Amino acid sequence: MLPCLQVVTGLIAEAAPARRGIVVDARLDDYVRGQWPALVRYATALCGNADEGEELVQAAVVRVALRWPFVRDKDNPDGYVRRAVLNGYLNGWRRLRSRETAMAEVPEPAGYDGTAAVDDVMTVRSALRVLPPRQRAVLVLRYLEDRSEQQTAELLGCSVGTVKSQSSKGLAKLREAVGLPDDGGES
Repeated sequence: MLPCLQVVTGLIAEAAPARRGIVVDARLDDYVRGQWPALVRYATALCGNADEGEELVQAAVVRVALRWPFVRDKDNPDGYVRRAVLNGYLNGWRRLRSRETAMAEVPEPAGYDGTAAVDDVMTVRSALRVLPPRQRAVLVLRYLEDRSEQQTAELLGCSVGTVKSQSSKGLAKLREAVGLPDDGGES
């Protein structure tokens, strides 16, 4: 068993003491084993921090495992798990936003090597951090996860029109943050 799954299994036992000895369904276990890196990448893109992203995925997997009897498509839980990660991110952001203090500038990351590719990645990550959570979620789902507008709308629980407008506004803010010219509204 992967170390991350051992932690998750322990968390499930703590969350549901009456269910001690609970066994994670093999389909969920296989899914998490195969998708763990992609889920952590997804969560990291949402929250901007790898450690926070891993915690977000662990918490989501615990919630999904506890609600497993209610999951309709047990052979393909991807949408359900990713929605749980997204909801955990949005709920966590709502709780924390009143306690966070905005900084004038994001600190330079340790180990910066000066290459253009790394600089571009860091610039985009910094720009993503200043977007509202909903716009960031739309951009991550649309452009990092390569989801369609319809899939993004389903995951976020909103209309396709909302996805389009949030995408347009988010891309405009990203362009402004990284110093690119506006493309006239074509996203």
